[in-house]
Amino acid sequence: MAPKSILVSELGSLTLEFTRLSQLTGEPKYYDAVQRISDEFEKGQSTTTLPGMWPVSVNAEAPSFDKDTLFTLGGMSDSLYEYFPKQYLLLGGLLTQPKTLYENFIEVAKKWMFFRIYNPKDKPLLISGDIRIKVFETNSTASLIPRGQHLTCFAGGMVALASKIFNRPDDLAIAEELTSGCVWAYDSNTNGIAPEIFTVMPCPPTGSCAWSESAWHDALATTYPGSGTQTPSGLQTLISARRLPPGFTSIDDRRYILRPEAIESVFIMWRITGDRKWQDTAWRMFQAIEKVSRTEIAAAAIWDITVPPGELEKQRVDSMESFWLAETLKYFYLCFEEFGVVSLDEWVLNTEAHPLRRPER
Repeated sequence: MAPKSILVSELGSLTLEFTRLSQLTGEPKYYDAVQRISDEFEKGQSTTTLPGMWPVSVNAEAPSFDKDTLFTLGGMSDSLYEYFPKQYLLLGGLLTQPKTLYENFIEVAKKWMFFRIYNPKDKPLLISGDIRIKVFETNSTASLIPRGQHLTCFAGGMVALASKIFNRPDDLAIAEELTSGCVWAYDSNTNGIAPEIFTVMPCPPTGSCAWSESAWHDALATTYPGSGTQTPSGLQTLISARRLPPGFTSIDDRRYILRPEAIESVFIMWRITGDRKWQDTAWRMFQAIEKVSRTEIAAAAIWDITVPPGELEKQRVDSMESFWLAETLKYFYLCFEEFGVVSLDEWVLNTEAHPLRRPER
């Protein structure tokens, strides 16, 4: 019996692996199983509280997609969306359904989820936030939670890949801004590495997005009322105590657990554009991560990546997730290899960066 409540990524992240299993074995039952799930996603895409996207939690027993009101490209949802363009590639473009599912959702994400951020250099940067839907008797409203997650940093690469294979050239600029937003989160922090979860200042929907320190201070005063933020000295004390880079209003999870999503998007941008700035970015990121995480035997996660460099050794955690080897180091390596090594024209990388060979047309 399917559960009444299941994370949408659990339900939607099986397509590549089961499809490839059928391709390798000639046994259609594996592909049939995941295609039935994809058909349900297609049927339910317009029935959610944010039509076009699926919420974090869904009812797999019914199945239904209309109860939960939280939407994100981050944790608990990410690979569902990531797999649409990749499934299209793995099927050799013979099935239009993955393309349809992607194109229906990405327009909603562009309208509600991707937001521009204030930053001191006034760069065109996007972050993929979260959306909470408030449902009333006769209508509903969507509220943006301007929260960035390291997990959502895959979005730039996803949009870049889809822009090419689905002939959506205008979306490549969005992919660049999403990837640059995550790179900015790295560069802005003391040790050159983005934290796990952080909150930033969204630009207004209309009007100027030019950097204003006073606007940042006003946002901090709103975020931390009654914390002495009504005075300049109180604001500086808060900024120093919370170690907030300009443009950040909070750092909600200060860990760095060796995640791959940011370098994944940098890698895809490098392969698609050939612009060497992405290689330079990859090298800068690698040096920062190597400096803080390397130990005598492995790479260590960091409990608080925002502390001064001299305090980092005390923040090391006796933990190295498997994705450090499977994904993070692989993407760094591929940023400096020839394009023919794991060519994106020949391979599809699943959500754990395992290469699956694309069928010959």
